[in-house]
Amino acid sequence: MCGICGIVGGNDGPLLERMLDRLVHRGPDEEGMHRDAGVALGVRRLRVIDPAGGHQPVRNETGSVWAILNGEIYNYRDLRSELIQKGHRFQSDCDTEVLVHLYEEEGAEGVHRLRGMFAYAIWDRERDLVLLVRDRLGIKPLYYSVQSGQAGAEHRILFSSELPSLLEGLPDWTIRPQAIADFLSLLYVPGPDTIVEGVYQLRPGEALKITRGRLEFWRYYRLEEEALCQRNLPRGDQQAQFLSTLRDSVRAHLVSDVPLGLFLSGGLDSASILACMREVTPGSIKTFSIGYDALEDRSYNEIQDARFLATHFGTDHTEAVVRPDAVSLLPRVVACMGEPFADSSAIPTYLVSEVARQSVTVALSGIGGDELFGGYPRYLGLRTAARYAALPAAIRSWIASYASSRLPDGSGGGDARGRIKRFLLDGYRPLDEQYLRWTTFRPAGWDSPLFAEGLRSAVADSGALRNIKSLFNQWPSQEPADCAMGVDLQTYLPDDLLRMGDRMSMAHSLELRVPFCDHHLLAFACSLPGATKLQGWQLKGFMRSSLQNIVPARILNRSKRGFMLPLTRWLREDLREMSRDLLSDEAIRRRGYVNPAYVQWLLEEHQSGRRNFTDQLYALMVLELWHRQMVQPISCPRLEVGVL
Repeated sequence: MCGICGIVGGNDGPLLERMLDRLVHRGPDEEGMHRDAGVALGVRRLRVIDPAGGHQPVRNETGSVWAILNGEIYNYRDLRSELIQKGHRFQSDCDTEVLVHLYEEEGAEGVHRLRGMFAYAIWDRERDLVLLVRDRLGIKPLYYSVQSGQAGAEHRILFSSELPSLLEGLPDWTIRPQAIADFLSLLYVPGPDTIVEGVYQLRPGEALKITRGRLEFWRYYRLEEEALCQRNLPRGDQQAQFLSTLRDSVRAHLVSDVPLGLFLSGGLDSASILACMREVTPGSIKTFSIGYDALEDRSYNEIQDARFLATHFGTDHTEAVVRPDAVSLLPRVVACMGEPFADSSAIPTYLVSEVARQSVTVALSGIGGDELFGGYPRYLGLRTAARYAALPAAIRSWIASYASSRLPDGSGGGDARGRIKRFLLDGYRPLDEQYLRWTTFRPAGWDSPLFAEGLRSAVADSGALRNIKSLFNQWPSQEPADCAMGVDLQTYLPDDLLRMGDRMSMAHSLELRVPFCDHHLLAFACSLPGATKLQGWQLKGFMRSSLQNIVPARILNRSKRGFMLPLTRWLREDLREMSRDLLSDEAIRRRGYVNPAYVQWLLEEHQSGRRNFTDQLYALMVLELWHRQMVQPISCPRLEVGVL
């Protein structure tokens, strides 16, 4: 795992070093650079494969092709053996060197041979070509910006693993207003755009060829094509294929020359990974889980189920009871994301990453299991909504009016009363609109303008939200649950969960691997109809039945819980003063994004206990903290935890 950056076109001067300085946390072990005419490549390395060798950048035998890599190529040993048989000479045992020789054999098309998580850059001096590539599902990030040349000069292209590093080369950058609106709706800025004008991300499964200043984008992988290959196999064959593919993915993700472990939440995804790890690992397996020390927060703990699994599979288990100072923790989490991001799951991910890094350099995670195999209640909600739509629209509209005035809101997003009310309120709408309302964060009950006048005049109807609806309707399936999973795989998974997992783990120089995001397992999941995944109208019904012989019944029968933390209470108590400061009238008017009266309404309703506006308030606090940190950046110091 590493951080990479580079400059194509012009003289980079000291810029490459400044960009690398912002990536030290991604690769604290060593730094590497290569400069050629009009090209500068830089890398900060975290030693995982071939720690003693494997220095980057790597080159071919003649020095005409160079490569830098962020990520891991899990099938590099097979590719290396094949390339040696074809006459290529290797100087190390690392996976990065495979890239240059595979490129010599197959050019840019060689990416189809790779299994792993990766963002890489290749410099071909003879062709005067730079190739930037991002993995199929967007596990690893890659940002870029194109600066127009002046007076006939070529474009200058900057790229980097993280936004703050890239901004070292853009001293006059400006915020993109539409990104603010999208962020407040989704809690993240959806790719390929960013918060900054003129800065973009490569899409998952996308490559960029830069030849003498000319840019050519190439989508080498499209997720929706996997969904066109649905097959109706007997249930037993489907289950056997799932287990075989999952085992193969976990086995591939265990390739490492440094200590490796697993985030163990006590849920189905991490339990299934652990079961597969135990089948191929006779020795010690390190597992990690966290809980909260405060008495009022212990209901959020998953330590009991994680401890049960650790005992069942005989792991070397670490339980960390954290005593976080929420006021000091929140700014660190925001700083380590490097861009506005308000999924509060980043906080426990930050904490468990810190705990794991004390023992291992690599950790596996169950990210992706919900999107692949139907783990969110909204999937069942859409299946139900499709049947509910058989009622005449007039009746559904009347029920929505009745629900609006008569039914309680519920205490939070996971509360059954709240879900029932939301379902009935939106039941008269088209299915794509219902999905959008269930996954966005514009609160009901506020009838005045939400955005301040300046932002309202600068943004159109959100293109990001239109894109989500378009993806829903374009997914090649007639089942609404399938369409929702397809959207989540293309938006929520890469732009929220994988982005969060990458930044929070890398803040502690920890490599995070995600076996459920392996493209072979992804292809299998897409071959299953939504009705199969939600077997028996049960979340992950197919997955649960397939795992009966390798995962304990206690875990199989456990209801879904997210990566939870007591943020609702924190905002009413620990973070109350901080929220009042960050969201004061003065601060809100200074930014000019939202209506100050709207913010005060959120605060009063939440702190009185009448409504739960945790997500909306947290998003606004994150945005203000990010603004302040851009003026005076802060580092990501380690947090003290208690380990049992």
